[in-house]
Amino acid sequence: MLSRKRSTTAVALGATAVVMLSGCSSAVEVAPAPLANGDVCRAAASAWPAEVGDHPRREVSDEGAGTAYGDPPVIARCGVPALGPTTDDCIEVDGLGWVAQRLSDGTRFTTFGRDPAIEVLVPKAYAPEPLLLPAFSAAAERLPTNGLACR
Repeated sequence: MLSRKRSTTAVALGATAVVMLSGCSSAVEVAPAPLANGDVCRAAASAWPAEVGDHPRREVSDEGAGTAYGDPPVIARCGVPALGPTTDDCIEVDGLGWVAQRLSDGTRFTTFGRDPAIEVLVPKAYAPEPLLLPAFSAAAERLPTNGLACR
């Protein structure tokens, strides 16, 4: 179930270090997030879905960096810094908060209220983009909460 909610304070979002596809390889290039090497992200990664929508998991350049699905790839990675209070759109999916940030080619979703956070990049080709988020609920639930919630 999706519901639209907003937080109250602004936050600066860091740049995402993800390159979509490598030149000659069919593997999706995924750069590790700053906090990706911890036990928490290993636990979250063990719950990555086998497929997102009807799209199976794809090979990625670094299995510890994240995962990808479909073409163009939906990319998910654990270990991005947790977001603080924000005025960006915050939605709840399966009881989990996700902050949505529109990008030129899709939407970046970052778990809200989890530390570290999971980031999911969804290309416009999969609109409406939030409908893919339930696939990542099991992984996001493995992250510790930090007391923040969508309002």
